[in-house]
Order: sequence, then structure tokens, then C-alpha cells
Amino acid sequence: MFMRFERMGRLKSFEVPTVLKHGIGAAKHTGEEVKNLGVSKVLLVTDPGVKKVGLIDPVVKSLKEAQIEVVIFDQVEPNPSVHVVEKGTSIYKSLSCDGLVAVGGGSSMDTAKAIGVEVVHGEPVLNYEAAEGKKPLEKRIPPLTTIPTTAGTGSEVTQWAVITDPVREFKFNTGGPLIAAHLTIIDPELHVSMPAHITAGTGVDALSHAIECYTCHYAQPITDAVALLAIEYVAKYLRRAVSNGKDIEARYGMAQAAMLAGLSYGSESAGAAHAMAQTLGGIHPVAHGPCVAAMLGPVMEYNWMGEPEKFARIAQAMGVNIHGMSLEEAAKAAVTAVYQLVEDVEIPTLAEQGVPVEAIERLAKEAFNDPQTVGNPRDINVKGYEWIYRRCFNLEKPTLETKTTKIPVEIG
Repeated sequence: MFMRFERMGRLKSFEVPTVLKHGIGAAKHTGEEVKNLGVSKVLLVTDPGVKKVGLIDPVVKSLKEAQIEVVIFDQVEPNPSVHVVEKGTSIYKSLSCDGLVAVGGGSSMDTAKAIGVEVVHGEPVLNYEAAEGKKPLEKRIPPLTTIPTTAGTGSEVTQWAVITDPVREFKFNTGGPLIAAHLTIIDPELHVSMPAHITAGTGVDALSHAIECYTCHYAQPITDAVALLAIEYVAKYLRRAVSNGKDIEARYGMAQAAMLAGLSYGSESAGAAHAMAQTLGGIHPVAHGPCVAAMLGPVMEYNWMGEPEKFARIAQAMGVNIHGMSLEEAAKAAVTAVYQLVEDVEIPTLAEQGVPVEAIERLAKEAFNDPQTVGNPRDINVKGYEWIYRRCFNLEKPTLETKTTKIPVEIG
């Protein structure tokens, strides 16, 4: 493993700009914690659903008790677009806010990060797309506190925001340490009302982060450590959280899993599953969690040969007894364990999510062009992505029962 890193000749780093605070009922401390950041007037970024069910109420109450003025921006939508970000930025500036609080899932937290980018840079977040030819972030965003109400994206601690450009039908990243939240407050009590299907989709999304970041080319010891614990927590707690939403231990475990998996991202990238989910989400209006969850098994089925030792370790983290297995058998056992988990928590297929099978050719090309392809542990080209998509639609037979894989290996 370390020989591979040496050959890459690349300086690796791990930075955690975010202070993490957590506990049952932690949201009631929001006001004092935000005040310690020097904030007197916040733009609270959330979505209509989170506001409607009252999840922002304890946060707003705590902020007001700390004499912090609260402006509520509740127009966040799934796969938030540059237009939503622009609206939030306009409100932030016109009402002279001096800090941000995001309450909700990844969409709310990513929107708040992107608003912060526009506020300090004075120009659209699109100009800071993390792609060749775009500008790097130059300034720290205003004080941002993230309070997740789902256990999946890990956006509370990641150094990325994913925003949709509707003109290109494309989801782009902007990021680095300058965009990370200053503080995250993790309170499992805010998760107990999460419906089972959202718990399932976001939970497997967290698992996907951990597995991809553990096996990708950017992995390093510290990201391996948090990724493996995240995998163990998901394997232990997700079924419980889906089955009994008020199981506070399971909710706490999944909240920690999402956070740990978010940390495993570091400031780098993931792999094929997120390359596929991110590009697909820019074209078709699917929720990210169930989308990536439906793809994870087929991606692992393709990838296991690229990092068999790590896949065997994933099997152990998933609770599989690999004693007596060959390396190949243990690696494949990880894939089987993930397929079983996805089935147990009833993740809908891509077809059930409304993705048309006729789009495979375009989706494969878009995924190949996504920057996260570079991190994938097994070499992949457009044909490889087509195979994975076809596997998602059950147009390809499983390969795990045979010694000889039929997954395409030609690269070029």
C-alpha cells in the first residue's frame, strides 16, 4: 500500500477545519456555540420539509435565547441549483447577516456553504467549480454551523459543496478547507422523525462514502481508520434505525457513521459510485442517497479486484467471518454483504427511482468524465461504466458465483 503511495509521488494531507460537538439534545446548545463564533445575526438555511416538521424549532429557540437574530431561508431543494444559492446570498447580504446555520440534510448544508462562497468572494459559486480553468477558493466563508437532520451525506464535516448547474444538467463540486463548516452540532434527537426510506437511503450513502474513500487511490491511514469505523457502525446500526426510528442508540450510531464517513473524504475524492450518482443527479431528479445506494453493490462487484485486501477487510467490518476464506472469497464476501444490506433496508432500484434504461450510454459517458473517476480503485472506462449501469438494471448476470469474472477489463 505505502509503495503505491510512494510511486504516486504525491504529497498527502489531512485537515479538519471543523469543530465537532455531539450528544443527545446537543441542539439546545446551538445559541451559545454560535455566539462563541462572534455571530449576532444568522441566515438559517433549511428546506420546507425540515421547517414544517419543526426540526429547526429547538435551534431557533436556542439562537434567540443567546440573543442572536435569526433570518430563515427555507427554499432549499433537492440537488440545489445555483439559483437557490443566489437567492440565499441575496437575502444574506440585504439583511446584513454575519453567519450561517444549516439545519437539514446535505442539500441544506451544501447550499449554506455555497452561499458562504458567494458572500466572501462577491461572485457566483459557479466561478469556483473545482475543475480545470476555474478559480480556487481564496477566502474563508463566514462562520458556518452545520446541524444535520439525516445520517448520510457527511456534509457537516466535508470540505465540499455539490451544486447543480441546470443549464448544463450538471452537478459540480466546489471545495477545500476554506469552505468547511466552522462548527458542527450532531444531535441524534433531530433524526428520530426521519422516515424509514430516507434513513435507509442516507445510511447507505454514508456506507458508500466510507467504502469508496477506504478503497480509492487517495486513501491514507487516517482516512482508513475513520472509514472502517463508519462501515462497522453502518453494519451494526442501519437495520435497527430503519426498523425502529426511535431507537436513539441506533440513531446516534448512524449519526456518528455519517460524520466519520464524511471525514474519510478528507479534501480529496471518492470513486465510481459517486461519479455515477453525481452526474446522474444533474440529469434526472433523483435523491442522491437512494441513487448511490442502488449503485454501490454493482460498483463493488466491478471494483473488488482492484483492492482485494481492503475488500476483505470491509467484509470483516460488515460482520462477516472470513476465517478459512481465500482472499478472493473474502473480497467477494464484502460485495455480497453490501448487496444483502441494501436488500434488507429496501433500497429502490434505479428503475423504481425513475431512471430510464435508455439513458445508460449517456450516463456512462458523463460518469467517466466526472473527476471522481480518477480515484476509483480499479481502472475504468466508458464500457466499464456501461457494465455497471447494466448491472444496476439487471441486464448483466452476477459475476460473484464464478471464479472467472466477465466484467470488461479493457482500458483506453
